[in-house]
Amino acid sequence: MVRLSNSLVGILNLVTFVLSIPILSAGIWLLKRASTECDKFFERPVIVLGVFLMLISLAGLIGACCRISWLLWLYLFVMFLLIVLLFCFTVFAFVVTNKGAGEALSGRGYKEYRLGNYSRWLQKRFNSTQNWNKIKSCLSDSTVCSNFQAMYASDTIEEFYTEHLSAFQSGCCKPSNDCNFTYVSPIVWNKPAVSVYSNPDCNTWDNDPKVLCYNCQSCKAGLVQNIKNDWKKVAVVNIIFLLFLVVVYSVGCCAFKNNREENRHRGQGALLK
Repeated sequence: MVRLSNSLVGILNLVTFVLSIPILSAGIWLLKRASTECDKFFERPVIVLGVFLMLISLAGLIGACCRISWLLWLYLFVMFLLIVLLFCFTVFAFVVTNKGAGEALSGRGYKEYRLGNYSRWLQKRFNSTQNWNKIKSCLSDSTVCSNFQAMYASDTIEEFYTEHLSAFQSGCCKPSNDCNFTYVSPIVWNKPAVSVYSNPDCNTWDNDPKVLCYNCQSCKAGLVQNIKNDWKKVAVVNIIFLLFLVVVYSVGCCAFKNNREENRHRGQGALLK
């Protein structure tokens, strides 16, 4: 039983260690290729994840194979914290992303998004001037809206209205449907000479490719919708990963208990001699 539990912990952590190598390598490669601070910001967590997996798997592997009880205890302690954190994040992700959705428009292939439809926690984070200025800087550096322009540049207004746009494209790369601007191209819309708008985003729109609707509430809502979709996918993956961690943790507990018993028996045998 001792050998079986230790072997299982060793094998599982060997697999985790092997998986951590491409994760860490990919993070370093992406960081070197990053052209902006925004790119680097998104690649650093990948490196942190790779290093964490490598260290924790090494602790479990050495602790199980070499029967080092204190290293196994440290491994199990970190695993327990990871399980608790993942469980809390998964519950939080489902709660925060439970509210909000795009609004379907008559005669349009895309939806439009309102920040007020989403959870207060997400609204607060995206309405923070400090947070949004950093995000806006990343949006200006990105090629999403320029690719959007190239993709639909040949569309007539009727064709454009039938396109199935992403939440980001709908919220950040074009003006709101409420504005009734004159269509020139996907990211160029002419405003009427004099008009009063019920939607403040209409006054915020600018044809400058670096500005567009990046200051609009609809852009914030589009990003929130993307985050909502991503978090729900992550939460589902987390559930599967949590089940895997619980199994590994249970086997690790058995290995730790068996190691202690074996060490105690050895100690008693040494005393008898």
